[in-house]
Amino acid sequence: CLNVGCIPSKALLNASHHFHMAQHEFENHGVMVDNVSVDLPRMMASKDEIVTQLTGGIEMLFKKNKVDYVKGFGSLGGPNTVNVALTDGGNETVEAKNIIIATGSEVTPLPPVPV
Repeated sequence: CLNVGCIPSKALLNASHHFHMAQHEFENHGVMVDNVSVDLPRMMASKDEIVTQLTGGIEMLFKKNKVDYVKGFGSLGGPNTVNVALTDGGNETVEAKNIIIATGSEVTPLPPVPV
């Protein structure tokens, strides 16, 4: 949800909302704006900054609360074992009393909008 899906989508939706407000609603409040345009690379950079801030915050909370985490693609190897293909390469087997599986998300394509 942090890297792909919820948070990035909401960041872009928020930017789009501001654009729409500048085009259609600011003048109702006495704010006149001419030639409003979208700088898509800057919008995407802003989204990336938000994602970086939030993922960094999660990592800080993990460290503070002594939570170990592994980045990669995992499969359950047994009741207390996870086999992980590490994002940075290699493999790792993790054994623990408690395991949290954070599956992330995947974009669902819409037929008229290629992803």
